[in-house]
Amino acid sequence: MKVNVTSADGTPVHAEVYGPEGAPAVVLSHGWTCSTEFWAAQVRDLSADHRVVVYDQRGHGNTPAAAGPGGYSTEALADDLEAVLTATLDPGEKAVLAGHSMGGMTLMAAAGRPAVREHAAAVLLCSTGPSRLVAESLVLPLRAGRLRTRLTGLVLGARVPLGPVTPVSKAILKYATMGPGSAPAAVAECARIVHACPRAVRVAWSHVLAGLDVEAGVRELTVPTAVIVGTADRLTPPVHARALAAALPRCAGLEELTGVGHMTPVEAPEAVTARIRALVTTYLGSTDKEEAA
Repeated sequence: MKVNVTSADGTPVHAEVYGPEGAPAVVLSHGWTCSTEFWAAQVRDLSADHRVVVYDQRGHGNTPAAAGPGGYSTEALADDLEAVLTATLDPGEKAVLAGHSMGGMTLMAAAGRPAVREHAAAVLLCSTGPSRLVAESLVLPLRAGRLRTRLTGLVLGARVPLGPVTPVSKAILKYATMGPGSAPAAVAECARIVHACPRAVRVAWSHVLAGLDVEAGVRELTVPTAVIVGTADRLTPPVHARALAAALPRCAGLEELTGVGHMTPVEAPEAVTARIRALVTTYLGSTDKEEAA
């Protein structure tokens, strides 16, 4: 079911809700260059017994691009998430919020917002980081330092169009964003989604991510928060996940998936879905419902 959502600056945000009314709620926020389709495996599994909310970040999928440069910011990401939570959840209703990559950064940016404080029962940060994204990236096989940081910034912010999905483009995408053992079907699915992102949107958000600093938001995530990362993640390598686990006020566990790259919900859907289910069971379980009744 499509839900009409309007963000603080008037941007319409495309949101969809799946699953039975009254079931425990899960809200999923996708990453840079992706869309609601990125969560397809989680939606299929969880919507059998959860109410699952997915939405397109601005400029991605069916959400239009921002009207001007000011629309691309961590504040805009937080505004859009707040609008989605308010439009899709009942007042006071609790949910598990999960964010992948830029979606996780969205949750950190919005951690202090009233809607997040009202609705978040627990959070999953998946393949993400709060700052130093370019400096810590392992996309380029160079020694850490100014040269690698500068060249990585140029690569991630490149204005070159991605073009059609080809065997070469899939190989490049796999190297940069996925584990070496990724299934060909998973690589093809990620390539289809990523290549559909408009070039201008991809570049605009790359500039935001290059200067990202939502460290303060980590300290404001006061609900139980779990962290997942792939050991072969080149974009947001495990150094970020370990730092998050150490800094979170209520870390609910750090899970490192051996051989998995950056696209964890697609590469390891069962592991990601299981972690979301565990958070729902623990923090939105029958005891809470009985007490509320």
